[in-house]
Parts: sequence; C-alpha cells; structure tokens
Amino acid sequence: MDDTIYTSDKSSAPSLNPSRTICHVCQKQFSQYTCPRCNSRYCSLHCYKSHSLCCTESFMRENVVQELQQIQPDEQTKHKMLDILKRFHSEEEMDDSIDDNEDYSTLSEGIVQKILSGQEISFDDLSVEEKKRFQRAIASGELSKMIKPWEPWWSKLSARKIRLSKEGTQLVQPLAEEELEDDIENHDSSKIPLGPETTLPPVSQLSSKEPSPILTVHLVDILYSYCFTLRLYNGDWRSDPLGSVLVVFSVSSVLGQGGLPETVLEALSHCLQQICSPAFRHMGGLQFGFGVIDDVISLLELGSSALICALCDMHRLVQEAGKVAKSEKPRNSRKDEIRSTIRHAERKIYFIMCWVHEQPPEAWSSLAAIVRTEKASVMESQWSGKGQKLNNKAETKGKCLIEEIND
Repeated sequence: MDDTIYTSDKSSAPSLNPSRTICHVCQKQFSQYTCPRCNSRYCSLHCYKSHSLCCTESFMRENVVQELQQIQPDEQTKHKMLDILKRFHSEEEMDDSIDDNEDYSTLSEGIVQKILSGQEISFDDLSVEEKKRFQRAIASGELSKMIKPWEPWWSKLSARKIRLSKEGTQLVQPLAEEELEDDIENHDSSKIPLGPETTLPPVSQLSSKEPSPILTVHLVDILYSYCFTLRLYNGDWRSDPLGSVLVVFSVSSVLGQGGLPETVLEALSHCLQQICSPAFRHMGGLQFGFGVIDDVISLLELGSSALICALCDMHRLVQEAGKVAKSEKPRNSRKDEIRSTIRHAERKIYFIMCWVHEQPPEAWSSLAAIVRTEKASVMESQWSGKGQKLNNKAETKGKCLIEEIND
C-alpha cells in the first residue's frame, strides 16, 4: 500500500507516505508542502497563493511579525518592512486585475522563499528575465513610485526652534507630539541632525589669517551641495557615505575642485551647471536645481543654529566617507586623490562651521535675500532664452572629479 495515491481531502485512511499525496489545488502534481494554517497540501508557490487568500495573507503577516520579534528591530526597520510588504501586495493585486488568466509571477519561487526566510537578495540572485524587468522598472521610474518622498528636516516646524549653547554644542530639544509622529513615519532621515558634541573653537585658533570676505559665497556653495545630496539620496546619506561625498564633490566647486567663487551668482551657476550634467539630469534638471536654491534659502533663514547643524551633519558625512575610502584596497593614485580631497573637505567644513558660529544672526537673513535675488536673476535669464549662457559665468579650476570617477 506504500504506492497508494490519496486524492481526497477527507479520506479517513491513514497516509503512510504523505509525500505522494496529490496537490489539493491543481490536482496534477504530487504535493511537497503543507499549509501551516489549514493543512492543505500543495505542490508549488503558485498553488499556495491560489488555495486560500486568507491563509496566505495571515501566514505572511504572522511570519513577518515573528521574524521582527526575533531580531528585535527598531521602529525604523519595522516601518520599512511593513511598507515594502504593503506595496508588494498592492502591486500584485493590480497585476492580477489586468489579466486574471496570465500565468505571471513577479519573482521566482526560489527568490520568494529566500525573502520569506529572511535572507538578503542581491541583483546577481535574479534570473535573466527578472534582471531585465528590474532594469525596465528603474528606467521607467516605476520603482521611484514605491519610495515615499522625503521631507527635508529644515522644512519641519521644529527646525525653527533649534538652539545650541553659547559654545555651539548640542542642546536637548524635545519635539512636539505631532512631530514625533512625523519622525516615525519619515524615519531617521528626516530628523534634525545633531549639533557639535564639543565646543567650537574661535576661528583665530584655526588660522592666523583674517577670514576671507567671500566665505559667505563658499557657504552657499557648500549648502547647495549638501541639500542636493540629501535630495538625491532621499535624506539617507548613511546608506552610501562614499557615494554621497562624491556627489558633494561633483556639485561643490569649493569642496570638490578647490574653486574660489567670488559671487553668489558664480557659485549658484556652477552648482546648476553640475546638476544639469548627464550624471544628475535625471533628477529634474534646471527646475529641480531652482528648488535646491530654495532649500539653501530656507536653511539660511533658520539662522546660525540650523546652519551649524547642517554643516555638522555634512562634516559627519565626510568623516564616514573617509573611513570607507580608507578601508578600500588596493590603493592607487585615484583613490589616494579622493582621500586627499576628503581630508581637505573635512577641514574646510569644520572651519566654515566655526566661522558661522561667530557671525551675527542678522547676517543670514541678508545672505538669504541675496541668494533669492540671484535666483530670480538666473530664472529671468532662463525664461528669456539666455539660460544656455549661464554656465559661462562660472569659473572652474583644477580637474573635474566627477569625470575622473566615471573613468
């Protein structure tokens, strides 16, 4: 009787060899698995999904909850995982509604099993067809719809209440209840970055020379590259510190190329030129660049404390990138040059941060007004058909780091 095949769910005869039971769903293949909720036998992932929507959804939800409890994740990880599952489920329903008769699976059974078991999936794990679909989704912008738009920390209400000590160090600032909710929804990337942990020294201790009067222009250049980089990485530069700092160097003439722009217009022109280049054009071109200028204006209008927090966040970005670059082997002239640029940028940002701490509060509202005026001038040139001449006003010195990196 070992070869007897049971095809009835309600058979009272004992199953001496359960592995030979026919799939209760398709009734064509031998079953290999058992549903943990209803004990129904099935042969494949497709049949599992088809046998009971209630079972699949409940099992998926319980599986995820148990896994989260075992690894004891923080709130950020929980929300990211739940968002991914919700989006995956909604997209699967949309696909089914387009063609109920189409036998189509977004991912192979092996990949899905890896995901359910908590294993990480890389691009190399995908089949040739899955890689093609993934690349098409990137090119069409379909994947970008799954990413929740990032809310810049400088646009939050609490950013207006940032306060630092007289020495420039961080003070504890409680958030309002409604903003605590926002932080949970937007995760850590939207939180206001912490200020310096140690006292900021006077500029006179850092340099025997008087600070240059064009440091305000350099500040605009640096803030622009910071805001653009956070926009590009959806607020999460920590996901790729080295990649983030290379973007900063590509956009910032001061940090990436040793440039010395003398006017706000010159600084903005160079930044706009860079983000309109093929490397960053996908972000939205000139119109997106104008929006980043608004980000710079918002930061300036928040005042010294917010500016110091932004520069401190940028300083941490550069430091983390330096650690990653230092750990990369083997060393070569290209990597050595990047490390050298990182060290220079780290010192420059720290100097600017100390300088900002010494400036009077009214200085930033005046600088914000200048940036707003120059933005209007650039936009007027663009609308009058002279936008193509904009980049000629920006002087560049030294090698363009972005070209070197792309080699």
